[in-house]
Amino acid sequence: MERQTAWTLDPVAPIAPQITLMLRERIIRNELTPGHRISETEIARSFNVSRQPVREAFIKLAEHGLLAIRPQRGTIISKIDYRAVLDARFLREAIEADIVKILARTPDPAVIAELERQIEVQRRLPIEDAHDFIRLDERFHRTLAEAADKAGTWKLVEGLKSQMDRVRFLALGQFPREKLVEQHATIVERIAAGKQAAAENATRSHLREVLSDLPEIVATCPDFFDLPEGEVAPTVNAPFTEGGE
Repeated sequence: MERQTAWTLDPVAPIAPQITLMLRERIIRNELTPGHRISETEIARSFNVSRQPVREAFIKLAEHGLLAIRPQRGTIISKIDYRAVLDARFLREAIEADIVKILARTPDPAVIAELERQIEVQRRLPIEDAHDFIRLDERFHRTLAEAADKAGTWKLVEGLKSQMDRVRFLALGQFPREKLVEQHATIVERIAAGKQAAAENATRSHLREVLSDLPEIVATCPDFFDLPEGEVAPTVNAPFTEGGE
């Protein structure tokens, strides 16, 4: 699970957002695990900066549920909020279902070609490169949003899905890579054919894939999760649209 990432700061760019991104990535990749204590002083010293930008980064990460700042007791990495995972996935499904319907309304050949090119890159990726597959998957979904002129919406989704991303990295060894890539291909095929309802259904099905893995992930890494009342919460999903083929 450990995959240490080297980070350097750009002295020209604002420091706090860079430190926020660095710590967020390390938490999401589970390099910093729940319960791990981190220090403003140590982070500031490691980057040779003052504590102020580090404090700003800590506050932002706490707002996203990634850190627990405990006055007089220190700051620790938070557990994965199980309900936040379900909420983020639900919101993402609702947004992306509409995004693909927008694209299928007037399919753009250039967009289709770019998405198909990305899918071929996904197919050629060595099976052991799970981290890189997550990066390619993010790029695919971001491209859908940008093509529908919803780049701002995707940034909103990115800010809300930190907990879900932590689960995705925990599930690296269980990722049904081939299945996910073929689901991407089905989404693009239905967009290209102008089948709005079918593209929506394919997207909803694709984004519900993580739900089937969640109970096993929780059972494998129980100390990583903050469960509601100590139990796995039930999921609530929108029904699939009838027809559309």
